[in-house]
Amino acid sequence: MRRVPSGVVVVLLLVLAGCAGFGAPADPARTPGSTAAGVPTAGPLPDATTTVSVTAVVDGDTVRVEYANGTRDTVRLVGVDTPEVTAENDPSEFEGVPDTEAGAGCLHGAGVDASTHAKERLLGETVGLAFDPDTDRRGYYDRLLAYLVVDDRLFNYRLVATGHARVYDESPFSRRDRFLAAESAAREARRGLWRCVDPDLVTQTTPMDTASESGLAVTEIHADAEGDDNENLNDEYVVLANRGDAPLTLTGWTVADEAGHVYTFRNYTLGPGETVTLHTGRGTDTRTDRYWGRTGAVWNNGGDTVVVRDADGRLVLEREY
Repeated sequence: MRRVPSGVVVVLLLVLAGCAGFGAPADPARTPGSTAAGVPTAGPLPDATTTVSVTAVVDGDTVRVEYANGTRDTVRLVGVDTPEVTAENDPSEFEGVPDTEAGAGCLHGAGVDASTHAKERLLGETVGLAFDPDTDRRGYYDRLLAYLVVDDRLFNYRLVATGHARVYDESPFSRRDRFLAAESAAREARRGLWRCVDPDLVTQTTPMDTASESGLAVTEIHADAEGDDNENLNDEYVVLANRGDAPLTLTGWTVADEAGHVYTFRNYTLGPGETVTLHTGRGTDTRTDRYWGRTGAVWNNGGDTVVVRDADGRLVLEREY
């Protein structure tokens, strides 16, 4: 892969279910009780919700919304705190994460991951806005403090249960115990940000598994080939998967990096549940392996973005690492 002189520690994170280590659990149930693992669910959904549209995602725990009458506001999600993206992270706020450069760097990657997750789940969606009876309506920065209900599930709780956020309990809220139980389970399972407890294990081959609306997902990025990147091009690769229920015709679809290097699929259909590995170097194309034919490395050691577009040039998915 291409080297960058930044000395940045590369952090790749899992986003959703299906991948070892960072895998997210099944979505928490909407009713009281316990999961199979004995972890309480989010509890019953709030009785009163207001329908709003999410117009912007600031980061993993803050969004901007618009009411039906056109009024706009900023919402800080109750009970959760995702790692910072534009500011320094304090590892001491995340139980077990070492207070080191590696720990802080890992948390930054987790923050990017949480922001991406929130954008994919919330941006442009119509959701329910609800308040907690034990929490003030507005916080220190005059932002609304609220829950978001998405697809009949409490999004705040899902952030914690999937390891995208820690519990933020400096202000009281009625679901605190349930959130803390979910955080404990996520930490023990090393989901999401909790892999940063051992940041050295968060490597450049850490899977990423977030399906786009098309069903296509980036499940692995192996950016750092063994040895000299430019002499071992086929050990630099990206793995794509079809998480949908129907065959996905990829003919004419493209995969590109931030620098504009572009690979185009030709005469290829990815079946449901199938994966295909796109190698940077040369080789003979098969059902499971495709070869870019590059003479030099593509993916940056210091971070890059995998951009997939369909045959009409529409953005299908974008994955940062």
